[in-house]
Amino acid sequence: MHKIAIIFAGGTGQRMNTKTRPKQFLELNGKPIIVHTIEHFQHHPMIDGIVVACLKDWIMEFQRLKKLYCLNKVSAVIPGGENGQQSIYNGLLKAAELYTEDSLVLIHDGVRPLIDENTITKDIECVQRFGSAVTVSPAVETVAIRQENGEVGEIIDRKRCEMAKAPQCFYLKDILLAHEKAKEDGNLNFIDSASLMQHYGYDLHTVEGPMENIKITTPSDFYIFRALLNAKENSEIFGL
Repeated sequence: MHKIAIIFAGGTGQRMNTKTRPKQFLELNGKPIIVHTIEHFQHHPMIDGIVVACLKDWIMEFQRLKKLYCLNKVSAVIPGGENGQQSIYNGLLKAAELYTEDSLVLIHDGVRPLIDENTITKDIECVQRFGSAVTVSPAVETVAIRQENGEVGEIIDRKRCEMAKAPQCFYLKDILLAHEKAKEDGNLNFIDSASLMQHYGYDLHTVEGPMENIKITTPSDFYIFRALLNAKENSEIFGL
């Protein structure tokens, strides 16, 4: 059984207000965000291969980065789709061409570069035990349901809430089947793989990951990433 990372990086990053390049190719400390992300899977001893769904016009640039940073576990780079769901589906189809249906896939955002080795390991172990693994972190602020008239509705006890993040992990045959059902039904706008799998009757099991496992969506996210990465590098240098 292979363990495959599906990295989807097909977004244009409109909320980043960047006009020069997509957010996944923005650099921090001389290295693009997508490379920061993929290196966690590249260096993980349990990961056998990586499939990247990338913006079509940036595939050549990614191929250059793959060679530059020795990302030799990347077995395929294919065009992304019109949204995240389509990009993931494209990646799964390519994975099905390259690996067996009992392979375990870890679906991860190309702009979520602060995942760590321990969480990836726990995700793999959770899928092997339960058939699924959705990385989460505890909700640290109050969650309120907004009503149509603008008033605050139900306020949910945050102890009951978790923030769904990534990787979101399943067996290849299961997640591919769910995507094919969604395509047949015309359900093409699921926000993530977890919601898609739950919709089609799969049980979801959670793995708690680090709070800093953020998705780089806005300029403020990028600044947080920079601060966290610099703090991590300083702690390694000074042994803190």
